[in-house]
Amino acid sequence: MIYLVEDDNSIRELVIYTLQTTGFEAKGFACAKDFWEEIGNELPSLVLLDIMLPDEDGLTILKKLREGTGTAKLPVIMLTAKGTEYDKVVGLDSGADDYIPKPFGMMELVSRVRALLRRSEPEKKSGSQQVGPIEVDRSKHAVKVDGTPVTLTFKEFELLCYLMDNEGIVLTRDQLLSKIWGYDFDGETRTVDVHIRTLRQKLGTASNYIETIRGVGYKMEEIG
Repeated sequence: MIYLVEDDNSIRELVIYTLQTTGFEAKGFACAKDFWEEIGNELPSLVLLDIMLPDEDGLTILKKLREGTGTAKLPVIMLTAKGTEYDKVVGLDSGADDYIPKPFGMMELVSRVRALLRRSEPEKKSGSQQVGPIEVDRSKHAVKVDGTPVTLTFKEFELLCYLMDNEGIVLTRDQLLSKIWGYDFDGETRTVDVHIRTLRQKLGTASNYIETIRGVGYKMEEIG
């Protein structure tokens, strides 16, 4: 089930119709109040969330979802008329998994929804993986730095795992975008940079294990 929170009736109806005719179950909500009532009854597999809403803005809703025990990892795509890089970065920094500025094409929306849903479950591997002080347990979706738990969003966790899987190998922004987000749209590599920045912030003293390769991309490598 996909939930859409969008106060524009024409956009909401078109998106819900498109999702339903392409094989998804979907429900639309004109305001935050109706969304919160329904999410208490049924947890969706993904949320499409507008920023400008009449009662509670989308960023506030996103913040509450990320703070909730049962919704912290819920995939969220922001939909908004605000298309500036600043607004995009704010949405991603707040924990959104993807961001689509209006106006957008319905088929692009469906493509991004499918890509995110395909990656809505982390790869299951037994045991844990470690690079320096960074330890990842994929089966528990848990990350520790020097033994201290670190809370990551779903995309940050996937990004960290992929970097660790390719330890010592330089990965381009396009490779990361294709692997983690499942699409390759021109100009979207900023999404990778934003997530690397927030991931480094959360890793704290271990952030230098992710190295920027100027003009190319990133790699993770043991230091020393």
